Amino acid sequence: MTPDSYFEAIDDHRYKPTPHASGAWNTDEQHFSPLGGLVVHAIDRHRAAGRDNGPDNGLVLSRVSYDILGRLALDECEIEVETVRPGRTIELVEAVVRIAGRPVVRARAWFLAHVDTAAVAGGPDDRLTPPKALSAWPMSDVWPGGYIASLDVRPVAPPRPGRATVWVSTPLDLVAGVPVSPLASYLALVDTANGIAVRQPPTAWMFPNVDLTVHLHRQPRDGWTGLDTTVTFGPSGQGVTSTVLHDVDGPVGHAQQILTVRPLPGT
Repeated sequence: MTPDSYFEAIDDHRYKPTPHASGAWNTDEQHFSPLGGLVVHAIDRHRAAGRDNGPDNGLVLSRVSYDILGRLALDECEIEVETVRPGRTIELVEAVVRIAGRPVVRARAWFLAHVDTAAVAGGPDDRLTPPKALSAWPMSDVWPGGYIASLDVRPVAPPRPGRATVWVSTPLDLVAGVPVSPLASYLALVDTANGIAVRQPPTAWMFPNVDLTVHLHRQPRDGWTGLDTTVTFGPSGQGVTSTVLHDVDGPVGHAQQILTVRPLPGT
């Protein structure tokens, strides 16, 4: 039986993806979205282990950038994490995902000091229509794969080519039987953004992202990931997916993805 999760832990550093993690471009590959959340879970574990030797420095993840280096086979992955730049107010952590011994993802996460700045906080505060007031959208009508099939997707308005605003959630755990942080669960859904506002049908055009960078000005709540997304295709094979990230309390940050755009062979 398939576990009700995207991954199963093999040991402290190795994880086995379940069929629910299968990708949209190729169902024999992993969709990057849950893997992105798993990387943050591995970083959380690394930093928690470091606190065994000292006090919690109170830093919060404020930026994470992933570079996708190669094919994400639906196979066992190993995640190595190291602190590149330790500090009391700023810290940089790097994670490398390997499949069959080959690096396939490299991620860097900046942690910044948690300080009370409520007196000067400000910025756009447009809130999305709450997800409970919206109807579900069968995203599997557009994309194959176990990951897309696992989602509850609720558009704020009907998606248009290059433009969509949706809420995304999942009933599945990130790692079977293992508690994960609200941030890891939230980020495990962010890479969905590149599939919600397709400019061209994925049966005729490819536009996978080769990276994902997330900046956060506030730590998001777990439960629903809001994606207010715009997709742009350029004239020479590149594209950008830009997303304002939300939770149920309002905006929390931004995500950017660079795309390689090309027609499917034979179309």
